[in-house]
Amino acid sequence: MIEESAIVKATHGKFAQVETQRQTSCGSCEAKSSCGTSALAKVFGNRRNIVEVLNPIGAVPGDRVVVGLDESVLTRVSFLFYIFPLVALFMGALFGQWLAELLKYQSTEPLSIICGLLGLASGLYGLKRFVGRNQHNSSFQAVILRRASSIQFVDGIH
Repeated sequence: MIEESAIVKATHGKFAQVETQRQTSCGSCEAKSSCGTSALAKVFGNRRNIVEVLNPIGAVPGDRVVVGLDESVLTRVSFLFYIFPLVALFMGALFGQWLAELLKYQSTEPLSIICGLLGLASGLYGLKRFVGRNQHNSSFQAVILRRASSIQFVDGIH
């Protein structure tokens, strides 16, 4: 389970909107002075995000909570979000290549590029529909695990 601390901003029904702050581990890395990722982290900073999560513990606005997401869900959804548009792009490009050859075009690249971009657009649209249908599906949803204690542990020391 991947856990992140958050603050509850609003509740509605069995859901809560929580605010998390994106943090990087670049501050404690020994290679931070020569790393491109560290430079990007400095530019973008620690941005706050508002996320809708399940609220089985009945947290109220202002509560500090720990939010969790199963690693397998993150892996499956990440794979889907990266691979599906790429597969749609390649399938569209291959279709455009086949169609251009069938129509005996002298140059097949323009139609291949156009169909590839249409495939990418349709893949992204399909993902948008997937997200819309599964927005409140509890198997894909992060959940509030517990209220956060006032004592914070850092490397086993409190």
